[in-house]
Amino acid sequence: MIGATAGRTTLAGEGTQHMDGHSPILAGTNHAFIIYDPAYAYEIRHIVRDGIQRMYGQDESREQNVMYYLTVYNEPMVQPAEPEDVDVEGIIKGMHRIADHDNAGGEKVQLLASGVGVPWALHAKQLLRDDWGVDAAVWSVTSWNELRREGIEVDQHNFLHPQEERRVAFVTQRLDDTEGPVIATSDFDHMVQDLIRPWVPRPYYTLGADGFGFSDTRAAARRHYFIDAHSMATRALQALAEAGRYDGGAVAQAIEKYELFNVNAGQSGTAGGDA
Repeated sequence: MIGATAGRTTLAGEGTQHMDGHSPILAGTNHAFIIYDPAYAYEIRHIVRDGIQRMYGQDESREQNVMYYLTVYNEPMVQPAEPEDVDVEGIIKGMHRIADHDNAGGEKVQLLASGVGVPWALHAKQLLRDDWGVDAAVWSVTSWNELRREGIEVDQHNFLHPQEERRVAFVTQRLDDTEGPVIATSDFDHMVQDLIRPWVPRPYYTLGADGFGFSDTRAAARRHYFIDAHSMATRALQALAEAGRYDGGAVAQAIEKYELFNVNAGQSGTAGGDA
């Protein structure tokens, strides 16, 4: 199943009838669904290949009677070449790092995003570096649902096998050796990003497109929900300030600088026209 009209804001210019902020949650109630929210074509390539191998291959170690749901949106996106050292395991299991720290000093944060939200996170990384001296790494979360499913399986194993070596959830493994608070965004409700909260090893801040929006440009709708690049950068400053690692006044400065309450100041999603 291909969700070609996924996301709450990608079709905002066409009206509110397409606003989907919740389909990964609804599909996730069916245990047979394997749900991905990829950003890039090379991610889709590896997901489709793995899905074919799983459903039709000879390896019976994984359940073969499954269905796949991929959200692919309806918005132009610049497609990067596949990195030579691409983390295929991360793509399949649910998250991989697409932009490392700049090693330019300053406080560190981890920015997580999925699908059409990944470019917003990359822009937020630039804003944090250029405007605030904060060094961010960016992760593409290809599947919040699969990360949650694996986390629950790990918790269940540790619960039922107390005398065996404790397993560690994939989310925790990936983030354990990183620095700074974790901030997540997507074109879906907060509850989608909240799926992985129990296994994020440090303070976790989410942005989400909850409730009803309005028919306007993509950029304006994303500013309305505070899920865009500038909102993500401001949320990162809040996380650092609450950890005592940044001047708390920077949050108010960022809100004013980026005009967060002005939907016409949004910049996330201007490619391809207004709708």
